[in-house]
Amino acid sequence: MIETFPTPETLADAVARHIVARAAEAISATGRFTLALAGGSTPRAGYLRLATRDSRPELDWQRTHVLWGDERCVPPDDLRSNYRMAKEALLDRVPIPADQIHRIRGEDDPEKAAADYERELRALLGSEGLDLVLLGLGEDGHTASLFPGQAAVRETTRWVVAVPAPDGTMWRVTLTPAVLNTARNVSLVVSGASKAARLQQVLEGPFTPDVLPAQAIQPTQGRLTWMVDAAAAGRLRPETAPR
Repeated sequence: MIETFPTPETLADAVARHIVARAAEAISATGRFTLALAGGSTPRAGYLRLATRDSRPELDWQRTHVLWGDERCVPPDDLRSNYRMAKEALLDRVPIPADQIHRIRGEDDPEKAAADYERELRALLGSEGLDLVLLGLGEDGHTASLFPGQAAVRETTRWVVAVPAPDGTMWRVTLTPAVLNTARNVSLVVSGASKAARLQQVLEGPFTPDVLPAQAIQPTQGRLTWMVDAAAAGRLRPETAPR
């Protein structure tokens, strides 16, 4: 499903409402809500809306567990840290228990951080999938830290792996399709004209996940939702992204 919104601001509002709605579904069904956050400026705007607007008291934070789809291998106070961004934009502003925030330890050795996070994730989820995964879309077609041409895109066994960034500047830790595609809901949030050409390729082009890793996100039983603003949707055919 593709949902389009006229502006980045209305997209951010929709992301906040979407999180609240999926939380209500999950808590009603299982008594808790597991949410994997994305990094980046577009999701951040949604987190700020969630933390500061009417949606905040609607979400039962005492029953919410927060995780991350990926992390840069930096300390948690580093400006590049996805954890730090989410902490400042959202988690410091809501009454979530500290032991229900499950961060990736980017300051550790990358392989160790990946193995530790996989153990934590498996212990938390058991045989269940995440309730909601939020992802972004990079201008090269990557999502989470699943980059073009890397083996992680086709991982079917491990839930979490360490990968080098394409520019070689640092390592990252990322969830893989093996766990992302078991989620009940996966939502890719995309904003801006700079993403329009790549979004068109991902949604309307041939299936080449080694080139466009975002195409590897295909939940086996859950719902896949693309939430995009008008600028990002600008090159899509009308039948692909009805307004």
